[in-house]
Amino acid sequence: MTWSITEVARMSKVTSRTLRHYDQIGLLTPAHVSSNGYRYYEQEQLLRLQRVLLLRELGLGLTAIAAVLGGEQDQVEALRVHEQDLRSEGARLARLADTVSRTSTQIRGGEQMSADEMFEGFTARQARYEEKLVTEHGEGVREHFRSAKTTTKDWGKAEYADAEHRQVELDDRMITVMRSGAAPDSAAAQDVIADHHAEISRFWTPNRESYTGLGRTYVQDPQFKTRYDAKAPGLAKFLRDAITGYAAQHLT
Repeated sequence: MTWSITEVARMSKVTSRTLRHYDQIGLLTPAHVSSNGYRYYEQEQLLRLQRVLLLRELGLGLTAIAAVLGGEQDQVEALRVHEQDLRSEGARLARLADTVSRTSTQIRGGEQMSADEMFEGFTARQARYEEKLVTEHGEGVREHFRSAKTTTKDWGKAEYADAEHRQVELDDRMITVMRSGAAPDSAAAQDVIADHHAEISRFWTPNRESYTGLGRTYVQDPQFKTRYDAKAPGLAKFLRDAITGYAAQHLT
């Protein structure tokens, strides 16, 4: 079947202006455009629009969404992951609603909550995310989170700002190398990765397996991939390949 832009706008509750914008930025190209300029969409485009809207619900911007969709090959698997995220987020929001309700009761003089209970639901999302990475990439990732929390527990704004500055600097250096046409295993790329490994080692000491696993997360996990590919398309994969080469050459 084929649907006009007006019909798609009505069904999806997305304005025709927004759909035209999605076309202009290459996020959602119509199946065909008629001689009078009218856009028409088929099943494939509707499925892509659904995925765009799902990712927007998860808080991603348009550039990040384009990066995620560009790296996804299996539509069924991508939708399964989105479904799991939405269901988990729904459960978290339910816990937050319960926390708010119990806080309101406490303020009115009702049952008192413990300090941990007051923040239930706020920390659940991060814990779920960390556990997902551990399941996919091994216990080395858990050690990364544990060591990072220990290292940063007494940090103030200055320390966090300094760490962020170093991370941005590493990203910018790698983008420069990638755009120069150099390969991930080139001396220039490996110099950046050596500094990346040194920076990571401030928080934990990855071996070959765990450092390679960290590189895989940059491509396989949407949050990492979005972060890097929003800076420069293809950066996540370039980093993964550079890390894999460095780990094979320098780590045991």
